[in-house]
Amino acid sequence: MANSLDPRVNRLDFQINQHAPGETVSEHQHWETYEVFVQPKSGSQPVHEGSLHAADHDMALIFAKEQFARRGDCYNIWVVKTSNIYTLSAGDSDMFDTLSEKKYRNPGGFKVSDKITQYKKEQQQQ
Repeated sequence: MANSLDPRVNRLDFQINQHAPGETVSEHQHWETYEVFVQPKSGSQPVHEGSLHAADHDMALIFAKEQFARRGDCYNIWVVKTSNIYTLSAGDSDMFDTLSEKKYRNPGGFKVSDKITQYKKEQQQQ
């Protein structure tokens, strides 16, 4: 039986299995790490709040709600397995460089922006 300081855990009356080295672990005996993203208001950007361990995605969602959404404002929650998050290395940063010959994609590349800036300066001087 589990020996815990929390009486709710003791009431569950479950056995803690100790695995010998090299022994296989069956489903739901190994909890995975999940990343939690919280959207504080409708239309706002989701913010990474932290990580948690859970047996499956349903349990991760319940844990995320209890851990990260009960105190502050929360409109929506996302839980994602940490193993499903991919990132580029620092060596791949050249992937985000823009080409100099495509300035028309940026607002500063238009000739009109110079005229608008000049007009605003003239209006401020008057």
